[in-house]
Amino acid sequence: MEPSRSDYQGMKRLNDNRTPLRRAGWAAVVYLIAGFAWIAFSDTAAEAWFPDPQALSLVQTWKGFLFVLTTGLVLFVVLLRQLTKDRALLTLQHNQRQALRKRERQLQVLMDNLPGMAYRCRYDPHWTMLFVSQGCTRLTGYEPEDLINNRVVSYASLMDEGDSERILFEVQTALDNDESFSLEYGLTRQDGSRIWVWERGRGIEEEDGTVVLEGIVLDISDRKTLENELEELATRDPLTGLFNRREMSRVLEEELERARRYQRPMAVLWVDFDHFKDINDTFGHAAGDSVLRSISRLLQSSVRSVDSIGRFGGEEFVIVLPEMDLEEAQETAERLRRKVADEPQPLGNDQTVPLTISVGVAVYPDHGQTASTLCAAADKAMYLAKERGRNCVAMAHLHDQVHNQ
Repeated sequence: MEPSRSDYQGMKRLNDNRTPLRRAGWAAVVYLIAGFAWIAFSDTAAEAWFPDPQALSLVQTWKGFLFVLTTGLVLFVVLLRQLTKDRALLTLQHNQRQALRKRERQLQVLMDNLPGMAYRCRYDPHWTMLFVSQGCTRLTGYEPEDLINNRVVSYASLMDEGDSERILFEVQTALDNDESFSLEYGLTRQDGSRIWVWERGRGIEEEDGTVVLEGIVLDISDRKTLENELEELATRDPLTGLFNRREMSRVLEEELERARRYQRPMAVLWVDFDHFKDINDTFGHAAGDSVLRSISRLLQSSVRSVDSIGRFGGEEFVIVLPEMDLEEAQETAERLRRKVADEPQPLGNDQTVPLTISVGVAVYPDHGQTASTLCAAADKAMYLAKERGRNCVAMAHLHDQVHNQ
């Protein structure tokens, strides 16, 4: 709510008004001049106007009363005018104070009901808070007084250490360009829990040349959780939780580029379940899904942390083994084959079913220089394992490399 035109005029009158001492001094000077003038010239004027001694004596008698009456009337007019003016100014001041209190209450209610925290802080390494709204308690777990002037903890200490350099760079860039800044970073609450926040603020230059920051901080943990879930859906197979075909293709290209750059080997295993269709036909697709989930967990727990597993579709899985040569890849594939064959898989109804896998193995650079040639070689080797009676491991042939390239 902006001040009205009358408010501006009233404030100008207040600012233009002389000090009480000067005003009182001017009134005394005027009164003294008038008094001395009356004393000095009233007798001469009376003698000139009334030459008769008897009339002059009467005038001399009433002259004092006339002076008192005149000065009293003048003082009455002056005081009435001044008191009326002062009353108007006092009324204006009172109305302005009331309006200011109303605005402060409205602003306080607004800030207290914000979903986050409004703040004003120094632009220093500690983000020293000068003002914090009541939303601070909901956001950080600390009371506003705990953060003001770093009384208990500094706001900067709540930020993730890994974000500090990036935050300072983005804020400084915004200040240099005289723009507002928007930040996302992690924050540790008083109870030790970690949340994600979004901050929007701007630098304000004070009269002494120092810069303070003013803005608002909101909790965006729910949004971040949703983003992570959407990211998982975009890269993970919804049934098994493994990488989906698109993400696995990206991982394969990435690992292949790394192997090419450092001239290191890399193996690809192409895994297919034997007679999986019989499980679906006999026990139903729900049982088949239970087997797929169980096998996925088994394979994932049986490889290294640097290895990647993805479901390419149906019952076909691809495993990427960085820095693994032909012999090591064959041993890994054989170990996985035996492990699956030795553990009956749950159907989800307290029953289990035996299952075996056929595995094709291809190694960079022996069997291909690109992701497509490696996958084609491993896939062909898997079908060779099927032809050999299933439940076995087959290596890609070197002549496949030449054919596929």
